Amino acid sequence: MIVMWTSSRIGRQVASAFVCSRHPQLLHRQHQYQHQLQHQQHHQQHHQRYFSTANEAVATPLRCTKKKSDRAPPKHLVDVKAVRAAGGRGGDGRVSFMKLFGNENAGPDGGDGGNGGHVVFRAAENVTGLGHVAVELRAPAGERGYNKDCHGKCASHEYVDVPVGTVIKDGDGRVVGDLSRPGVMFVAARGGAGGHGNRYFATDTEQAPEVAELGGAGEVLQYTLELSSIADFGLLGFPNAGKSTLLRAITRARPKVAPYPFTTLQPHLGVVRYDDQESVAVADLPGLIEDSHRDRGLGVSFLRHVQRCTALLLVVDLSAPEPWTYVDVLRHEVRCFSATVLDRPQLIVANKVDVDGARDNLAELRRRLPDDEIIEISAKHGVNLERLLKHMKRVYDQRRKSVESEADAADFD
Repeated sequence: MIVMWTSSRIGRQVASAFVCSRHPQLLHRQHQYQHQLQHQQHHQQHHQRYFSTANEAVATPLRCTKKKSDRAPPKHLVDVKAVRAAGGRGGDGRVSFMKLFGNENAGPDGGDGGNGGHVVFRAAENVTGLGHVAVELRAPAGERGYNKDCHGKCASHEYVDVPVGTVIKDGDGRVVGDLSRPGVMFVAARGGAGGHGNRYFATDTEQAPEVAELGGAGEVLQYTLELSSIADFGLLGFPNAGKSTLLRAITRARPKVAPYPFTTLQPHLGVVRYDDQESVAVADLPGLIEDSHRDRGLGVSFLRHVQRCTALLLVVDLSAPEPWTYVDVLRHEVRCFSATVLDRPQLIVANKVDVDGARDNLAELRRRLPDDEIIEISAKHGVNLERLLKHMKRVYDQRRKSVESEADAADFD
């Protein structure tokens, strides 16, 4: 028997062919081995395809590797703003008389002034907050009239893009506009009409009028802009429960993190992206304390933010004594403010699982709340965050399907 060894692939094939030609039994065994190997590879590919399909039932969150900016200070989400809208003033009419060669009294030729612009709110999908909206919105004025019957140019309208779902209220608190779909507009203040020139007032009896109109003043109105929905998920919890740390861990938002309570005074918004090209918005809400519905702490202003979230993430600190009592307090405060908010999807996020004694509190929390979905995490060290994000995506998909089915049913009716 000839034994050959070589390190190259071609050499191994030549050696195998040479040995098998001298020994037919080795050739038969080689064919059997290749057949078994192909069969095993087929089963492995089948199992891999099955498990990948099961994992793809819920989209995987994408981790952003880009470094967060540390130059500009982080901006909080502005979901309520009082504005003053003033329409543009109309252009004045012109008093003018035409002078031609040989005829100095050819008649009036004063043109009309242009109309002032409107202030228009427009719903846009690429806008998330109201921080860019100025307190005073003023449309440009129309151009005055000219001689030779030339009218002034009408002013362009002042378009202000606001997020989809913005509710517009007047000075008395009545809802006068609801921008629920992209592209929907609301005229907040109309511009004044342009004044007529003296050419407009010429008649058979008055062929040389020396009068013209002034442009009309635009409307000046007060409005309050409110976002009906600020995020898909709202982080609800007591101060120092780890809400801001969790938002920094799962999104590119940069809320303030400090060891003292009430570090978050305004909501911060972050976005979680998934591999199915979907994005889920998460809001870090200010901390809640007991009797907030009686205006303690940040009071009703905080609970107003809770009402604008589609689902709630109840963040509980496992290092605190008896963390299950915090869940009862959170739900009681929300119930006292609005009972309908508790009907929305909820998830208990047990934070700081890495602290000593947290596992015992977690077991007791599961025993006392057996009907609730509880996910233990460590926002500081990134423990179990992927499971939390996948559960959020599952809740988001279910909510979206229910909304679409309700919309289809409404269109059918």
